[in-house]
Amino acid sequence: QVQLVESGGGSVQAGGSLRLSCAASGYTYSRICMAWFRQTPGKERERVADIYTGTGSTAYADSVKGRFTISQHNTKNTVYLQMNSLKPEDTAMYYCAADIRCTAAWNYWGQGTQVTVSS
Repeated sequence: QVQLVESGGGSVQAGGSLRLSCAASGYTYSRICMAWFRQTPGKERERVADIYTGTGSTAYADSVKGRFTISQHNTKNTVYLQMNSLKPEDTAMYYCAADIRCTAAWNYWGQGTQVTVSS
Protein backbone atom coordinates (compact mmCIF):
# COMPACT_ATOMS: atom_id res chain seq x y z
CA GLN A 1 0.00 0.00 0.00
CA VAL A 2 1.51 3.30 -1.11
CA GLN A 3 1.40 6.07 1.43
CA LEU A 4 1.96 9.71 0.56
CA VAL A 5 2.53 12.51 3.03
CA GLU A 6 2.64 16.13 1.86
CA SER A 7 4.19 19.07 3.65
CA GLY A 8 5.30 22.61 2.91
CA GLY A 9 2.07 24.46 2.27
CA GLY A 10 1.31 27.82 3.80
CA SER A 11 0.50 31.44 3.11
CA VAL A 12 2.60 33.73 0.96
CA GLN A 13 2.23 37.03 -0.84
CA ALA A 14 1.97 37.22 -4.60
CA GLY A 15 5.38 36.89 -6.21
CA GLY A 16 6.67 34.71 -3.41
CA SER A 17 7.77 31.09 -3.39
CA LEU A 18 6.93 27.85 -1.61
CA ARG A 19 8.24 24.31 -1.87
CA LEU A 20 5.97 21.36 -1.33
CA SER A 21 7.29 17.92 -0.42
CA CYS A 22 5.69 14.52 -0.85
CA ALA A 23 7.26 11.61 1.01
CA ALA A 24 6.29 8.24 -0.45
CA SER A 25 6.48 4.84 1.22
CA GLY A 26 5.04 1.35 0.99
CA TYR A 27 6.00 0.42 -2.54
CA THR A 28 8.85 -1.51 -4.11
CA TYR A 29 8.63 -0.21 -7.66
CA SER A 30 11.58 1.95 -8.61
CA ARG A 31 9.81 3.49 -11.57
CA ILE A 32 6.41 5.03 -10.98
CA CYS A 33 4.60 8.20 -11.93
CA MET A 34 3.96 10.87 -9.37
CA ALA A 35 2.12 14.13 -9.70
CA TRP A 36 0.89 17.22 -7.95
CA PHE A 37 -2.76 18.17 -8.34
CA ARG A 38 -4.64 21.15 -6.96
CA GLN A 39 -8.26 21.88 -6.29
CA THR A 40 -10.36 24.82 -5.16
CA PRO A 41 -14.00 24.61 -4.08
CA GLY A 42 -16.36 24.41 -7.04
CA LYS A 43 -13.63 23.64 -9.55
CA GLU A 44 -12.34 20.43 -11.03
CA ARG A 45 -9.09 19.01 -9.77
CA GLU A 46 -6.20 20.15 -11.98
CA ARG A 47 -3.03 18.21 -12.57
CA VAL A 48 -0.27 20.76 -12.07
CA ALA A 49 2.84 18.70 -12.78
CA ASP A 50 3.93 15.10 -13.04
CA ILE A 51 7.16 13.16 -13.12
CA TYR A 52 8.21 9.66 -14.16
CA THR A 53 10.64 8.60 -11.47
CA GLY A 54 12.47 6.19 -13.77
CA THR A 55 13.85 8.87 -16.10
CA GLY A 56 12.93 12.11 -14.40
CA SER A 57 10.74 13.11 -17.34
CA THR A 58 8.31 15.88 -16.38
CA ALA A 59 5.20 17.59 -17.66
CA TYR A 60 3.39 20.74 -16.58
CA ALA A 61 0.04 22.41 -16.91
CA ASP A 62 0.18 25.53 -19.06
CA SER A 63 -0.93 27.61 -16.09
CA VAL A 64 2.30 26.88 -14.18
CA LYS A 65 4.91 26.40 -16.90
CA GLY A 66 8.01 28.45 -16.21
CA ARG A 67 7.01 29.04 -12.58
CA PHE A 68 6.72 25.59 -11.02
CA THR A 69 9.28 22.79 -11.03
CA ILE A 70 8.67 19.18 -10.04
CA SER A 71 11.69 17.14 -8.98
CA GLN A 72 12.59 14.02 -7.06
CA HIS A 73 15.05 12.87 -4.45
CA ASN A 74 15.40 9.17 -5.22
CA THR A 75 17.13 8.03 -2.07
CA LYS A 76 14.51 9.72 0.07
CA ASN A 77 11.55 8.62 -2.09
CA THR A 78 10.44 12.22 -2.09
CA VAL A 79 8.95 14.40 -4.79
CA TYR A 80 9.05 18.18 -4.58
CA LEU A 81 7.11 21.01 -6.16
CA GLN A 82 9.02 24.28 -6.21
CA MET A 83 6.56 27.10 -6.79
CA ASN A 84 7.92 30.52 -7.76
CA SER A 85 6.26 33.76 -8.81
CA LEU A 86 3.09 32.65 -7.06
CA LYS A 87 -0.19 34.29 -8.02
CA PRO A 88 -3.47 34.56 -6.09
CA GLU A 89 -5.01 32.14 -8.59
CA ASP A 90 -2.53 29.48 -7.39
CA THR A 91 -4.43 29.38 -4.10
CA ALA A 92 -5.72 25.83 -3.67
CA MET A 93 -5.39 22.58 -1.78
CA TYR A 94 -2.45 20.75 -3.30
CA TYR A 95 -2.38 16.96 -3.41
CA CYS A 96 0.36 14.51 -4.18
CA ALA A 97 -0.64 11.42 -6.18
CA ALA A 98 1.05 8.22 -7.31
CA ASP A 99 0.34 5.93 -10.26
CA ILE A 100 2.23 2.62 -10.02
CA ARG A 101 1.70 1.65 -13.69
CA CYS A 102 1.66 5.16 -15.19
CA THR A 103 -1.77 4.71 -16.74
CA ALA A 104 -3.17 7.98 -15.36
CA ALA A 105 -5.17 5.99 -12.83
CA TRP A 106 -3.61 7.94 -9.92
CA ASN A 107 -4.45 5.22 -7.45
CA TYR A 108 -2.90 6.78 -4.37
CA TRP A 109 -3.35 10.21 -2.81
CA GLY A 110 -1.95 12.22 0.04
CA GLN A 111 -4.06 14.18 2.48
CA GLY A 112 -3.37 17.53 0.85
CA THR A 113 -1.66 20.73 1.90
CA GLN A 114 -3.15 24.21 1.62
CA VAL A 115 -1.43 26.95 -0.35
CA THR A 116 -2.79 30.49 -0.02
CA VAL A 117 -1.42 33.38 -2.07
CA SER A 118 -2.53 36.87 -1.16
CA SER A 119 -2.42 39.87 -3.45
